[in-house]
Amino acid sequence: MHARRRIPVGTPRPALRGLALSTTPVTDALPLTALTALSPLDGRYGRLTAPLRDVFSEFAFMRARVKVEVEWLLALSRLGLAELPALPAAAVERLRRLVDGFSLADCEQIKAIERVTNHDVKAVEYWIRERTADEPALAAAAEFIHFACTSEDINNVAHALMLAEGRALLLARLHGIHEALRAAAHELAEVPMLSRTHGQAASPTTVGKEFANFAVRLARAIAAIEAVTLTAKMNGAVGNYNAHLAAYPQVDWEGVARGVVESLGLAFNTHTIQIEPHDAMAQLFDAIARANTVLIDLDRDLWGYIALGYFRQKLKAGEIGSSTMPHKVNPIDFENSEGNLGLANALLRHLAEKLPISRWQRDLTDSTVLRNLGVAFGHCLVAYDACERGLGKLELNRERLAADLDDAWEVLAEPVQTVMRRYGVPGAYEKLKELTRGKGIEREALRAFIAGLPIPAEAREALLAMTPARYVGKAAELARRC
Repeated sequence: MHARRRIPVGTPRPALRGLALSTTPVTDALPLTALTALSPLDGRYGRLTAPLRDVFSEFAFMRARVKVEVEWLLALSRLGLAELPALPAAAVERLRRLVDGFSLADCEQIKAIERVTNHDVKAVEYWIRERTADEPALAAAAEFIHFACTSEDINNVAHALMLAEGRALLLARLHGIHEALRAAAHELAEVPMLSRTHGQAASPTTVGKEFANFAVRLARAIAAIEAVTLTAKMNGAVGNYNAHLAAYPQVDWEGVARGVVESLGLAFNTHTIQIEPHDAMAQLFDAIARANTVLIDLDRDLWGYIALGYFRQKLKAGEIGSSTMPHKVNPIDFENSEGNLGLANALLRHLAEKLPISRWQRDLTDSTVLRNLGVAFGHCLVAYDACERGLGKLELNRERLAADLDDAWEVLAEPVQTVMRRYGVPGAYEKLKELTRGKGIEREALRAFIAGLPIPAEAREALLAMTPARYVGKAAELARRC
């Protein structure tokens, strides 16, 4: 090994080379394609996350901002202000078309303005002015575009609208997974399966009941996501309508703001600082993360059942499981799902913890974080797709399930000792523990033990007729009730 060269204390260190920052655009960068995208959500998984581009991209954000600005201006025009006469139908239609026909070219124009203003919301305001300058009524109303608003009055409403759309996309996929689980629960309600608690053989269940457990949990999680009420505000720089009242003290500005927010399908938040406090967002992200945690549990259980041989996976022509082991059919869909759910939850939980916190009446730490909503939702979509694909590949291996049950007669120690206790046989638990713990028991040995029990003949015959495959309690009934 080479000795490490010592540098005397106080010796000036050479400047690091290659770390100087430059504002000069990189001209030799790779073009942006699915193969050069920095994030796999836009690259490898781009086809799965494509629906989110129309919801969480910067283009979608700009379009939502335009919508909010337009709705605010229209609301002002209905107040009967002397300085803002009611807009004629043609002007109203012109404003609506700005939203309905919003294009990538329009977004590029806003971005060009932003390069001058260095302010995205102000760029939207200027763009609306430019696009409506040739309409006399709208040109006269130009000073009422973004009137009395802070940027967050526009942004928070836009974000809430985007989240409503994004939630609908996630829910559609979650409902699909739930239906697949429910169908499996009903179809396999009667198929017995050895349970494993702590990884060890335990009281049998049915395959359908295990799917039902996840179906019920996921249904509750879906309901929690659906129940979140998204909130928004339009109350000015620090939430007090200061500028509004300075200009028009006679106007019920809280009522005006509420009307705009509620007309967009959102709940009105009456008490805020400059930003809407994002508590509803946090509630939504926590709810999605809980649903994702249920699916992580599902992914891991199914991975394990595949490893035990309880399920085979349908083969796909041309597909390879290992570059060196030709026999392998790996549970890659459930692994992919688990990994992306973990990434999604890391982001969702950071969003939920960070966004409700803002120093005093405003800091900007939420702004850059909120630009990653689509990233969190993107990992969710990738995970849900993988989980659905994995469920679709499962084929039950009934022979393996039956063999495992037939090799686990020790699980009947539970009903035997319970019946013994009913009839007052002393030391029931301890006797079965001595007979079975850590060593299992063969069918005939267990039957011989039962035959000698001092219990009623009817109870004895019921125990002798019992097998691991028949000892499933209400599993089948519960499976059908999901």
